Amino acid sequence: MKQFRKFSSASVFVVSMMAVLWLVGCAAKGAPEKTNCDASIKWEVVDEAKLIQFECALGKHEGYPSLIFTVGLENPTDKPLRYRLIIFLDDMDKANGHLVPRTGKPPVIEPGKSQTVKIPFMGTDKFSKKILVVVRTIEL
Repeated sequence: MKQFRKFSSASVFVVSMMAVLWLVGCAAKGAPEKTNCDASIKWEVVDEAKLIQFECALGKHEGYPSLIFTVGLENPTDKPLRYRLIIFLDDMDKANGHLVPRTGKPPVIEPGKSQTVKIPFMGTDKFSKKILVVVRTIEL
């Protein structure tokens, strides 16, 4: 029978702290410099996209109370790209998304340019406390 090596509480603490710091660093990757949303937000943003704005507000959309996100995306690469942006409200089991840009010939954001979109969650009359933001590129 194999014997298990005992670890000191200090080494367990150090390894645990390293894991927490790694997770925090991963969660912040792709985050915009500022956001007004008072929530725990996890960011999954590709390197080919830069979030320049992320705001949330309660308002009306098509006559319904809505939680409205305003998101600005910039193309930091040297080639034109199209993005898929999805916002998950994990604590409310809701999701909504947007193609950025939605239209155009071709529908792309040119290098160094940016575009802002609004994503409403119709029928939502309170702020989410747990959000996942996913930004991916789309092949044309």
